[in-house]
Amino acid sequence: MRSRRVVLVHGFTQTGASWRRVATLLEPLCEVVALDLPGHGSSSERSVTGMSEAAALIGEAGQRATYVGYSLGGRLCLTLALEHPELVEQLVLVGATAGIEDPDERAARRVADGQLADKLDPVGGTEPMAVSEFLGEWLKGPLFGHLDAEQADVASRKVNTGAGLAASLRSVGTGSQQPSWDRLSGLEMPVLLVTGERDEKFGRLAEAMVARIGDNASHVVVPGAGHAVPFEAPEAFAALVAEALTGRSRG
Repeated sequence: MRSRRVVLVHGFTQTGASWRRVATLLEPLCEVVALDLPGHGSSSERSVTGMSEAAALIGEAGQRATYVGYSLGGRLCLTLALEHPELVEQLVLVGATAGIEDPDERAARRVADGQLADKLDPVGGTEPMAVSEFLGEWLKGPLFGHLDAEQADVASRKVNTGAGLAASLRSVGTGSQQPSWDRLSGLEMPVLLVTGERDEKFGRLAEAMVARIGDNASHVVVPGAGHAVPFEAPEAFAALVAEALTGRSRG
């Protein structure tokens, strides 16, 4: 009988439906909850003031569980673990960061996030960019350009609205995230960080996060994968989550 709950939290421009392959693999082992983040999918019209509010909504929906967050979802799950640790049995972060420490770099990223948001939801009479066009540009970026059609899963992303995605960028974009590196040592639950072999930047960030968290953290690199590990290698990723649920680890 399934007694464990796993909450899957997607990345920017995705929806809960993006997890369907991973969810199918995990469902024999546990209860699986795949959420739509504020500004995405069925929550496109749900706005938040920042990371803390978005994380609290995730915790309210998921309750006590193992939280699995990818990219934006990973940053929000980390926020949940720091601010509401009683809800997080275990934490699995994929391609996530504890924030940009340098104030100037963080400010520059906030400006860049705002510029992207303005394409989708411009101020004044400017015509907004169509979501399909925005997705085409987004998925050509360095983190996603190598994805094939199945891995990119544009169909599940097209349900999003321009206004919703813009609101997400403005409220929980990486530039809006206050760095939490000095708080990582306070995480007491098991933490698994997962990165792809081809995602060197986030691999370095994961190693730095493990060093800050301590002995309850581990880092696994998935061979051949890039930033989007759960969607490039769903079987390998689901196996890592299953190992975490059963108390085994490759870290």
